Amino acid sequence: MIGRTTLTRYTIEQQHQHPEATGDFSALLHSVATSAKLISNRVRLGELASSLGTPVDGGTRLNATGDMPKELDLISNDIVISETEWGGHLTGMVSEELDDVLPIPNTFKRGKYLLVFDPLDGSSNIDVNISVGTIFSILRSPHPGEVATTEDFLQPGTEQVCAGFALYGPSTMLVLTTGNGVDGFTLDSDVGEFVLTHPGMRVPESTSEFAINASNERFWEVPIKRYVSELLAGSAGPRERDFNMRWIASLVAETYRILTRGGVFLYPRDTKNPTVKGRLRLLYEANPVAYLIEQAGGAASTGNGRMLQVQPTDIHERVPFIFGSRDEVERIEQYHAQATSGPRYDSSLFNTRSLFRS
Repeated sequence: MIGRTTLTRYTIEQQHQHPEATGDFSALLHSVATSAKLISNRVRLGELASSLGTPVDGGTRLNATGDMPKELDLISNDIVISETEWGGHLTGMVSEELDDVLPIPNTFKRGKYLLVFDPLDGSSNIDVNISVGTIFSILRSPHPGEVATTEDFLQPGTEQVCAGFALYGPSTMLVLTTGNGVDGFTLDSDVGEFVLTHPGMRVPESTSEFAINASNERFWEVPIKRYVSELLAGSAGPRERDFNMRWIASLVAETYRILTRGGVFLYPRDTKNPTVKGRLRLLYEANPVAYLIEQAGGAASTGNGRMLQVQPTDIHERVPFIFGSRDEVERIEQYHAQATSGPRYDSSLFNTRSLFRS
């Protein structure tokens, strides 16, 4: 550990660059990091800690967004709350596993920040031992020291103070941004410290990978069908090079791959459920990931505009989400614009963009 930058040293050095800093933010970030260590330990135990991938109440219970939580979802949720509510840094929290805003109890001091989080992203992968993670975002409270309300949390992603995720994979990592680039830390379990291992992470500009759930193809909008068909055509198609498709069904794992290898992730709006605008949650999934990706030189979009500029209307609001290498995201946005203002795209097999073109 000698000479290596721990998260503790990192936050202190960052704090010294801001003479007006009180230390509240650094302390809150460390509480979140402690939560990640505790959750990582529970994930690592797997079946040794009983069937944590079992649906709660036999699958009859749904969370606020209609998903079926697993036992480890609720355990992770409780861990984050118990590690952050008492520190005097927050006025309230929003979680995927809570129906409403959780205000800080009167027994604790209230601070000047808000915390939103997905305690265990990708929990459908628990039983098959695929990487899962915790996503979080920190906002300033419009009313420091007061009881948090729903309206306090309805801030666009541009207002985030910090965003990040913990990835529980072969190693446990904490990836975060405070608005000055993206840094990655790896948990050294021997000493219990996160150590800076990936400073200044950048999304590679060129890419040959894309991630999308192809089973939903029949529900996609025309611009997405057009984009994916061009990638699948490979070197024989209009892109004139081959692409590889990836799909992990774990947002944190997809994000980390894109941060390290480039690529583009698509969970677009579709017609599978016309009453829902998208699949991923704006406040505690799309916004924090979008902030990270932009800070790493990439782009994040709804398909029709910058994700971080979306004005939330509900704490559990869902949105379509496309992010990754900037050129690819901008191309997808261009296809959406052309679908409404340009010539109609023919997605049939034998059109000039198809696999069978001469």
